[in-house]
Amino acid sequence: MALLEVKDLCITFGGLHAVEDFNLSIEKGQLYGLIGPNGAGKTTVFNLLTGVYKPTRGSIVLDGNDITGHRTEEINRDGIARTFQNIRLFHQLSVLDNVKTALHRSFNYSTFESMFHCGRYRSVEKKMDEKAMEILKVFGLDTVALILSSNLPYGQQRKLEIARAMATEPKILLLDEPAAGMNPNETAELMETISLIRDRFDMTILLIEHDMKLVSGICELLTVLNFGKVLVQGETKEVLSNPEVIRAYLGDE
Repeated sequence: MALLEVKDLCITFGGLHAVEDFNLSIEKGQLYGLIGPNGAGKTTVFNLLTGVYKPTRGSIVLDGNDITGHRTEEINRDGIARTFQNIRLFHQLSVLDNVKTALHRSFNYSTFESMFHCGRYRSVEKKMDEKAMEILKVFGLDTVALILSSNLPYGQQRKLEIARAMATEPKILLLDEPAAGMNPNETAELMETISLIRDRFDMTILLIEHDMKLVSGICELLTVLNFGKVLVQGETKEVLSNPEVIRAYLGDE
């Protein structure tokens, strides 16, 4: 059974079919790419998978459980975490505290204990600090843990957003254009980071990306969207050399 099975997913806005009859099957441990021209419906698919939008029809099954129509917070508990095309960090919190915000699902104490720093508060906070530092170390961010996230270079902010998503212990991680705005050196480092996450945590990853060097370098399988519909699916090398895909990106000559 696939870890993520999406069948006949569709959403309409008025008379516009933003996504139509979208099907996707991702096995555990795969690094899968979702690509297509601007406006093809890629982020809309992510919004459907994470409960931001409710599908008009179709089903989303994660690890054997139907999560269609679940709220965003429920889907995160079900096991899907994501990053965004535009980085969304808590800019006035430290790097460490950004990751800790994602740990409160696993570590908790009462409002009373939080207000008066009593009971379980100190021991839980210590465990959260230790867990957050473990995650930051994987991303090479442990040395900047106490710096405000707004003061990090762009590439490190991207890493921090991924680290925070990983702190929720997802079954599948969705990355929305993680290389957007990066220079070639940052992109190369990001490719290494994504591969490390997959290998070290046995993580299943679905990513949207326009950087074809990154896509061809790390993705095993691809789905190409065009005008909200699946154009081609298959192994990365074959998909990227498909004439229909080339026409969708470059247009007819």
